Amino acid sequence: MPRPQKIRQVAFLPQVTFFKPAGVPMRALEQVALTVEEVEALRLKEIEGLEQEQGAEKMNISRPTFQRVLASARRKIADALLNGKAIRIEGGNYAVAPVRYRCANSHEWQMPFEQAVRQAPDACPVCNTADLAPLQPITWGGMGKGRRFHRGNF
Repeated sequence: MPRPQKIRQVAFLPQVTFFKPAGVPMRALEQVALTVEEVEALRLKEIEGLEQEQGAEKMNISRPTFQRVLASARRKIADALLNGKAIRIEGGNYAVAPVRYRCANSHEWQMPFEQAVRQAPDACPVCNTADLAPLQPITWGGMGKGRRFHRGNF
């Protein structure tokens, strides 16, 4: 029996979760499914420009696992592009990372992702200053259920 898969931490949930070739009816298309953690690995490596070691650390997985997730995502995207298939982003085994904030007085704290998306803080909990910013961009899309831990489809 294989070991249970470690939960991968993601800091981005895509707003658009389906892509298809233009001019081809849906009934004629095969689909390729990318997991949320595969999309996160692509984002960290290709968009953020992180090395595999840094990406693995952000996702709370080993570097070899990050490499396997990244290779799987690249293989699926190449298959979809070269063979005219639709791409669906769904499911996986992941948890959404909390959002960290810093105020002008250098106090730092974190909030659960869903709470930060619903209502960003208006003041620092330590010094009550309103001059604050998230330490990473907050990106929310497509989830809809508002749960922190996800297995399967969202």
